Amino acid sequence: MTVILASTSAARRAVLSGAGVAFDVLNASIDEDAAKHDLLSRGAGPAAIAAALAERKAVAASQHRPGLVIGADQTLDLEGQLFDKVGTIADARARLQLLRGRTHHLHSALAVAENGAVVWRETVSARMTMRDVSDTFLETYLVAEGVAALGSVGCYRLEALGAQLFSAIEGDYFTILGLPLMGLLAFLRDRGEIEA
Repeated sequence: MTVILASTSAARRAVLSGAGVAFDVLNASIDEDAAKHDLLSRGAGPAAIAAALAERKAVAASQHRPGLVIGADQTLDLEGQLFDKVGTIADARARLQLLRGRTHHLHSALAVAENGAVVWRETVSARMTMRDVSDTFLETYLVAEGVAALGSVGCYRLEALGAQLFSAIEGDYFTILGLPLMGLLAFLRDRGEIEA
């Protein structure tokens, strides 16, 4: 059996590799924007959208490769509203200004598919409270992070300077990085992919 990660995310690859899991990478080709639009039109909330996208990615990639295919997605939920990644530093500044002094949730979903069918799924959430950072700190942060700030939906990397943006975090570190690991590792042990 082979484990395949259907994600090009460097953070997800680093988490899985760091946990000692041998895997291949395959980009899952789905139209995320169309899928989100469809799910939103049917009343799905941010957590349900993350779960549905993770499943679609896993299923799509598993139709091209044998083995256990891991699909992942993460959404940012601010008071029930879904936010997508931004494309510019100016947009990142606006996103961080919106989040500062407030609490938001990150919903990280995983699905594992085999032969085109989902065989395991999990969605885990983290509660993130951003401190009321000054404009000066925001500018220092954005200069230091540069385009790396555009790589996450919240415009921060907790494993870097982004940790200083927060006053409180409730949830699993791996969930925040976009790959909730504990349940996935238990599943892989049950399937004999990693040692028990």
